[in-house]
Amino acid sequence: MSDIPQQLRAVLRGEASGKTVWQPRIECWYSDREYRGEPLPGKYAGDSMLKLYNKLGVSNRLYIFCECVEKYYDAPAIIEETIAVDPMTTKHIIRSPAGEASAVYRKNSSNFGEMPLKWWVETAEDIEALTYIEQHTRYRFNRQTYDMLLAEWGHLGLPCMCMPRVNIQRLLIDLCGVENTFYLLNDEEDAVEELLRAIDGTQLRMADMLRETPFEWINYGDNIHAKVLSPRLFEKYVIPAYQARNQRLQGAGKFTFAHFDGDVKELLPYFQACGLNGIEAVTPLPQGDITLREARAAMDGIFLVDGIAALLFDESYPLDELKRQTLECLELFEGQLVLGISDEMSSTGTLDRIEYVTELVEDFNAKH
Repeated sequence: MSDIPQQLRAVLRGEASGKTVWQPRIECWYSDREYRGEPLPGKYAGDSMLKLYNKLGVSNRLYIFCECVEKYYDAPAIIEETIAVDPMTTKHIIRSPAGEASAVYRKNSSNFGEMPLKWWVETAEDIEALTYIEQHTRYRFNRQTYDMLLAEWGHLGLPCMCMPRVNIQRLLIDLCGVENTFYLLNDEEDAVEELLRAIDGTQLRMADMLRETPFEWINYGDNIHAKVLSPRLFEKYVIPAYQARNQRLQGAGKFTFAHFDGDVKELLPYFQACGLNGIEAVTPLPQGDITLREARAAMDGIFLVDGIAALLFDESYPLDELKRQTLECLELFEGQLVLGISDEMSSTGTLDRIEYVTELVEDFNAKH
């Protein structure tokens, strides 16, 4: 296997002479089979995730290194508790001097995921408790875990840290849900704004901590979707938060990129204002709502991380369509591309198509 970390480092620094690194994310595809007890196909039968990537000879985004960053509270009176309600349902509680916050999650019956039955923030009292908890949340870097993972996985890429979702996205996806978020913004605007400021503060402290770590690229794992997050909200909340993070992280030589995996057409005019080095998982047609050419027009000087619609790894789509989009992506974003799947191969995708794109990338790189 070639020196993937050095190749990726050269790509991110703009020193790869137009070459790229093929970095498909197939963890969900793998975990679905693990959940079902379904063997991997052919020569990959019995392989661990690590061995599978080794055999495929492709890079991994190495979000496993998120395990190196640990959350803690600087207030000893904040206590977490987890209660098993039944075999499928779990209640999480955080007790604090400002009140108690809780959420209830239920496991899926088809995969390892879970869905909220009760959100963390549904009332004004919940907002007060979560604001206090955020104000006392801190993060630290575990070098021992980092070194252990580096020895095992480091040949497949560069360790990557994924920061928590940015302010308003944290409410929409993690704490409140979409409907609750908009009701609370209307009914409890001042309190919600205070919570959002507390979240920003926590994440800037995290960014300051990450400045001193070996991470070379850092992801903002926000799952931006314009049909939920309007341009007005994006401009008001997300752009200033990105700019503040970037000032700290890019100032320390870190490559920053954010995860936009939903529809993004309405947000294209705002891409440049974010100040990001890259955007991950921008999803083209036939899955997303934009073409690769529209993305490229909005991303001058911004790296595309991924770029191939996940649907095209399913055999229900013609192989020629996968080839066409892969080559278009390679050509349009030459010199500012880490090629991947936008954003992960689904359970119905095939490893044969991963191998096919590997050949296309090798041919492309050989010409540079």
